[in-house]
Amino acid sequence: MAVSEENPEIIKEKDLERKKKKADKAREKELKRQKALEKAAKLQAQQASNNQKKSEKKLVKRGGEEENPEEFLDPPTPFGEKKRISSQMAKQYSPTAVEKSWYSWWEKSGFFVADAKSSKPPFAIVLPPPNVTGALHIGHALTVAIEDTIVRWRRMSGYNTLWVPGMDHAGIATQVWDWKNKYGGTILQQLRGLGASLDWSRECFTMDEKSSRAVTEAFVRLHKNKLIKRDERLVNWDCVLRTAISDIEVEHIEIKGRTLLNVPGYDKPVEFGVLTSFAYPLEGELGEIVVATTRVETMLGDTAIAIHPDDPRYNHLHGKYAIHPFNGRKLPIVCDAKLVDPKFGSGAVKITPAHDRNDFEVRKDHDLESINIFTDDGKINSSGGSEFAGMPRFKAREAVIEALKKKGLYRGAKGNEMRLGICSRTNDVVEPLSKPQWYVDCNNIAKKGLDAVMDEEKKKIEIIPKQYATEWKRWLENIRDWCVSRQLWWGHRVPAWYVTLEDDELKEINSYKDHWVIARNEDDAQEEASRLYNGKKFHLSQDPDVLDTWFSSGLFPLAVLGWPDDTEDLKAFYPTSDLETGHDILFFWVARMVMLGTELGGDVPFRKVYLHPMIRDAHGRKMSKSLGNVVDPLEVINGISLEGLHKRLEEGNLDPKELTVAKEGQVKDFPNGIPECGADALRFALISYTAQSDKINLDIQRVVGYRQWCNKLWNAVRFSMSKLGDDYVPPTNVNPENLPFSCQWILSLLNRAILKTIAALESYKFSDATSTVYSWWQYQLCDVFIEAIKPFFAGSDPKFETARRFARDTLWLCLDNGLRLLHPFMPYVTEELWQRLPSSRDQTAMESIMICKYPSIVECWTNERVEYEMDLVDSTVKSLRSLANERRERQHDRLSKVVSAFAYKEKDPLHI
Repeated sequence: MAVSEENPEIIKEKDLERKKKKADKAREKELKRQKALEKAAKLQAQQASNNQKKSEKKLVKRGGEEENPEEFLDPPTPFGEKKRISSQMAKQYSPTAVEKSWYSWWEKSGFFVADAKSSKPPFAIVLPPPNVTGALHIGHALTVAIEDTIVRWRRMSGYNTLWVPGMDHAGIATQVWDWKNKYGGTILQQLRGLGASLDWSRECFTMDEKSSRAVTEAFVRLHKNKLIKRDERLVNWDCVLRTAISDIEVEHIEIKGRTLLNVPGYDKPVEFGVLTSFAYPLEGELGEIVVATTRVETMLGDTAIAIHPDDPRYNHLHGKYAIHPFNGRKLPIVCDAKLVDPKFGSGAVKITPAHDRNDFEVRKDHDLESINIFTDDGKINSSGGSEFAGMPRFKAREAVIEALKKKGLYRGAKGNEMRLGICSRTNDVVEPLSKPQWYVDCNNIAKKGLDAVMDEEKKKIEIIPKQYATEWKRWLENIRDWCVSRQLWWGHRVPAWYVTLEDDELKEINSYKDHWVIARNEDDAQEEASRLYNGKKFHLSQDPDVLDTWFSSGLFPLAVLGWPDDTEDLKAFYPTSDLETGHDILFFWVARMVMLGTELGGDVPFRKVYLHPMIRDAHGRKMSKSLGNVVDPLEVINGISLEGLHKRLEEGNLDPKELTVAKEGQVKDFPNGIPECGADALRFALISYTAQSDKINLDIQRVVGYRQWCNKLWNAVRFSMSKLGDDYVPPTNVNPENLPFSCQWILSLLNRAILKTIAALESYKFSDATSTVYSWWQYQLCDVFIEAIKPFFAGSDPKFETARRFARDTLWLCLDNGLRLLHPFMPYVTEELWQRLPSSRDQTAMESIMICKYPSIVECWTNERVEYEMDLVDSTVKSLRSLANERRERQHDRLSKVVSAFAYKEKDPLHI
C-alpha cells in the first residue's frame, strides 16, 4: 500500500490557523465575561443607591433628628406594680424585656383568685402536683402551657375560674423536709416564669395540715366501709430503698438469653436469662425429681414441688415427698393442673410461695408453708440456712450452684427468655417479697369508675383522646387490690395502732392479725382499744409505715377544696371541670382520683380528662440524663451556651462513661447551645405539638421559629402604632359596608379565625387553635392586609383621608381582637402589646388583657362574597408570581452558564 506524506510547510500553516481560531474564541468569551461583570457591577451600584435613598427617607421621617436610646428602654418597675413601658417601642422583640414585671403585677392585682361566692359559672382545674424533689422538666412545661391556655380562655370567657397549685411530697425520692423548702420554692418560681395563672391563695402541699387531715380521714372512712384491710401478700420490693414500691415504679425489660446487667451494690455484672436445672432427692430412695428456675437462689425457700395430676411419669409420686438438700426439709409433691404444663421442661415445678406470685396463690390451694429467705436489703436471712446467711442474693445464686454441684444435684443451665422487673428510681432488680401491708379493695369502686366512662347510661366522664377509654377499660376490668403502705419515714403515717395486750404470748408488732385499731389520732385509738379489750391492760404502737404518695395524690381534688369539711370551695367547685395530665398516669393517678372521689366525695372529681402526649427529643428518643437530651424549660426560656449545658451534666451524678456520651449528645443536638426563646415561644411551640398522637418529638428549632414570630408580631404592632398616631381614638362602632374591600376582607377572616379558635378550644384540639391564630396573624393580617393598606399612608393626599380613617379603625379592631385571641397561648407579649393600644371610648377600660372579654364573632363582619373575590385575586397574584419566578429562574440559569463558561475559560484561555 502506498502511503502519502504531507508537506511539513502545510502542517505548520494548518497548526497556525488552528491556534488563531482558538485565540479568537478566547477573546470573544473574555469580552462576554467582561460585559457580564459590568452588568453585575451596575446592579450592585443600583442596589446601593436604593439603600442610600431608603436611609435618606428614614432620616426625613425622623425630621433629621437623632434618636434618643433611652426612649426605647423600659423604666425600672417596682416589684408588684404595673410594668412601666418605654415611650417608644423597641425596634426588636426581646423576651427578657417583655416578660419581666407583668407576672408579679397580675398576681398582686388578684387576677388569678377565684371567688367561691361568685355568680359566674364555675370552672375549676387542679395542677398535677409536681414532686417536691426537684425542678420542673419539659413535660411539666407542656402541662402548664396547656392548662394555662384553658384557664386564661375560660377566665376571659366569663367563668369564675379556679386553678389550684400544689406539690407532692414524693415519699421515695427524698426523705428530708429541706427538699421542700429548697426545691419547692424553685418549682413555684418556675411556674410563675412560665406564666401560669394559678390561684396562689389556695396553694397546697400534700404534707401540709389540710392535706394530712384529709388523708387520715380517707383512710379511716375506707376502713370503716370495709374497703381497707391488712393482709400478707407479695409486693414489689426494692432492696436499695428497702421498701415496697408501686407498679408504676417498676420497668420491665425483655431478656432474650444470657445477659449481663449492672445491679446496684455489686462490683461485677450479674447474669440473667439463664435457666438452671437441678435435682431434688426423693424420700424413701425413690430416686430424684428435676426442676428448673431462672432464680436458683430462691430454692432455699422452696416448700413444695408441683406436678400435673395426669402426667404418667409421676403417678407413683402422688402424695410423696422430696428432701431439701441443704436443710433436710420435707417438700410435699402436690398435683396442680393450673400451674404445671407437663410438656414444658421436666414437667415438675418448684414452689416458693414467699418469692413468686404464682406460687403465692398456689400456697392457698394446697395449704403450703411460706418461707421468706431475704432480709430487707436483699441478703439471705437465717431461714435460708447458715451456709448462705448474710450473702447478697445474687452472690448466693453462685454459691447455691456450686453447692448443688458438690452434692451431684446440678443438671446444667441454658439461655432462657425472661421478663425482668427493674426499679425506675434505683435500677435495682425488683424482688417479690411476702410482707404484711395495707390494701384498698378496689373491685366495687373500680366498677363505678369504669361505668363513669364506659356506660352510656351512667356516663359522667369524657376521656380525650377517645382511644384512651380502651386503656381505661383494660385497667379497671383487671384491677387488683391496691397496696397503699410503704416502709419509709417521709410521708403520711398509717393511722393504725397495734395493740399489745399484757397477757399476749408474742409481743412483736403484727404477731396477731386481729390486734389492729384504726383511728384519727392516738386518743381515738386508745378509746377504741379500751372498747375492744375492756378491762385488759395494753400498749399501743403506731404502724411505722407511711402511705403510698398516690393515695394522697388521689385525694387531691377533694383535699385542695377543704374536704372533709363542707367548705364554700367544695360546694362551689366540686366536681372540678377538667383534668389535664399525661397519658402515662391514666391508671396510677386519674383512675385512683375517680375511685376515691366517687367513694368519699359522692361524685366523680372531674367531667373531662385530657391526656397529653409524652415529650421525646427531636430524634424520637426518651429524654434521659445519660443521653444528654434532657431539656430544662428555663434553659429554653433564658437561653444557655453549650458550655452551660455541659456544666449542668457535670454537676449531676453520671459516671464518667455516661458523662462522655451525654456531652457528645449535647454537641450533636445543640452545637451552639440553646438561644433565648422566652416563655411565650416555648408555650406556643409545645401546644402546637399536641396533635402528635401519643409522643412529641421536640425540636428546639421550632421553638426558635416561634420566638422569631414574636418579633414579627412586635413589628406589625410597631408599624400599626405609627399609622394610628398618638391622637387616635378607636370608634364606637364600625359599619363594614362603608369599609374598603381589604378592610371588609380582613374583618371577615378575623370572624372566621375567632370561630375556628373557639371551636378548637372547646373540642380540646389545641394544635388546631394555634394553627388558626398563627395563620390569621401571619398570612392574612401581616402578609396581606398591612401590605394592602400601606398605599393609604404613603402620602397626605386628601382624597385618601376617608380610606386612611377606615384603615386605622380596621387595623385597631384587628390588633385588639387578635391580641385577645392570642393571649391564652402567649400571655406576656400580648399583654405588652395590648397595653400600648389606645382604648375604645365605649368600653370601660380594663386594667389587663387577661381580664378582658375573649373575642366573639360579630355577625355583620362575615362577608363570604368578599372572601371569594379575594381568593380569586390571591390565586391570580400567586399565578403571576409563579410565572415571574419561572422567568427569573430561566434568566438566572442562562446568566449562571455564561459566568461559569467565562470562569472556565479564564483558567485556560487557549483551551477549546
